[in-house]
Amino acid sequence: MFIQTESTPNPATLKFLPGQTVLEMGTADFPTADTADKSPLATRIFAVEGVSGVFFGTDFVTVTKEDAVDWDHIKPALLGAIMEHFQSGQAVMAGDHTPVSGHAEHTGEDGAIVGQIKELLDSRVRPAVAQDGGDITFHGFDRGVVYLHMQGACAGCPSSTLTLKMGIENLLRHYIPEVTEVRPVAP
Repeated sequence: MFIQTESTPNPATLKFLPGQTVLEMGTADFPTADTADKSPLATRIFAVEGVSGVFFGTDFVTVTKEDAVDWDHIKPALLGAIMEHFQSGQAVMAGDHTPVSGHAEHTGEDGAIVGQIKELLDSRVRPAVAQDGGDITFHGFDRGVVYLHMQGACAGCPSSTLTLKMGIENLLRHYIPEVTEVRPVAP
């Protein structure tokens, strides 16, 4: 098994490509070790000292490290943990995991606008940020302001504000005049 690695715009996050499916669909975010109990793979990765976050996409795993830790020190252990997991035959997620779109539900008078927002996020934004090892999901819409949740490499990325303001906000405002601003929400 050969696992490729790619840097991401977030220097604290590295993208691992195991060359096989990680999740059949959707994503899974583990911002802390306490949240990893639903995934044998995430639990194994968090066992490597210095890991502060794990995120799964369909064909990648992103790992976020603590600031004090150097990639040269933990990358070999992470490659070993990922390789051991896939060779063990264990499932990536525990049996009761059901993939979801990641978007928050929205009820109310703005349903048509929210539908357009989610469609643009799914077709234009999410594929691009998945290339960087992350995900951005809809969290809410209130009086012209779109609230988005950033995960994986996007969470805490130095360029995430620029991505939100110059990229996503401009895109949404162009196609949906009711959108006036985009803001991130804390996990």
